[in-house]
Amino acid sequence: MRVPTALVVTTINAPNTILRALADGAERSGIDFIAIGDQKSPADFALDGCRFLDLAAQSRLPFGFARACPVRHYSRKNIGYLVALSEGAEIIIETDDDNLPLDGFWEDRQRSIPARRQVQRGWFNAYREFSDANIWPRGFPLDEIAKSANYPPLSEVAAVDSPIQQALANGNPDVDAVYRLALPLPQDFRSSSPIALGAGVWCPFNSQNTTWWKVAAPLLYLPSHCSFRMTDIWRSFVAQRIAWENGWCLTFQGPTVWQDRNEHNLMKDFEEEIPGYLHNRAIVDALSKLSLASGISAIADNLRICYRALVDLRVIGADELSLLDLWLSDLAGLAG
Repeated sequence: MRVPTALVVTTINAPNTILRALADGAERSGIDFIAIGDQKSPADFALDGCRFLDLAAQSRLPFGFARACPVRHYSRKNIGYLVALSEGAEIIIETDDDNLPLDGFWEDRQRSIPARRQVQRGWFNAYREFSDANIWPRGFPLDEIAKSANYPPLSEVAAVDSPIQQALANGNPDVDAVYRLALPLPQDFRSSSPIALGAGVWCPFNSQNTTWWKVAAPLLYLPSHCSFRMTDIWRSFVAQRIAWENGWCLTFQGPTVWQDRNEHNLMKDFEEEIPGYLHNRAIVDALSKLSLASGISAIADNLRICYRALVDLRVIGADELSLLDLWLSDLAGLAG
């Protein structure tokens, strides 16, 4: 019997081919599919196998965060996580409405998985382990790209504890605007064995195709008071830093979706990514220096410490801290 699992997306689109494929697959697999709407979402959204919550429905939820979260922002996806957790989800899969699921997307997930491990501290471009192309994930420092072909060999395959698992996307993968403006697409990845990142190893991961176990659920938090293109990237740095205190590995796995990317203005994307190009290294350096407590019970306080550090760096607005408190309060209410 499948562990209670929820699939969460946010969308402003009417039901399309990909949303229908997600709904069909979720229904066949016994997965609860939750779609969170926003101001531009169609008022008549209806899709069998998908539970759609418009803004009015979200405001009626028993979550303080749902009423305080800014509209017209990707961070409203947080509301979907809260709904899933409140209804007993032990695993949350997140993706977007332009990612077509491949067969492997619907396979059962396991928290403990066999993986090759990277233990050399510093930046690590996980994409290069699945491709021979000069390709890197959104959020990876531009001045680290040239080093991507010179990493030491990975360890032999061994089991790792990984409650946060990033799978890749074929076709139009999640690369940054610099890549999209200068280098070829589409690109596909190999289905190689998973890569695990040890403590002190940094690689940005995104919200395109990621699986989270309930034990790591507080780390799902997407900040609102920052660049739209950085919300999931900066979340990933915070999540990695706190994961180390619990002995968890972040893992990267082969492709399980094919992205038919929604229309984007690439120069607008570039503008939104500038804070990352300029500050990602400083963010990681600041997070690395923090003194955090170990253990699951310390995760909430660790989140506050990490986001306070990002506010102090002035990459995230100070209003984020009150939103984070609402998120943590809502989570605590679920546990109660």
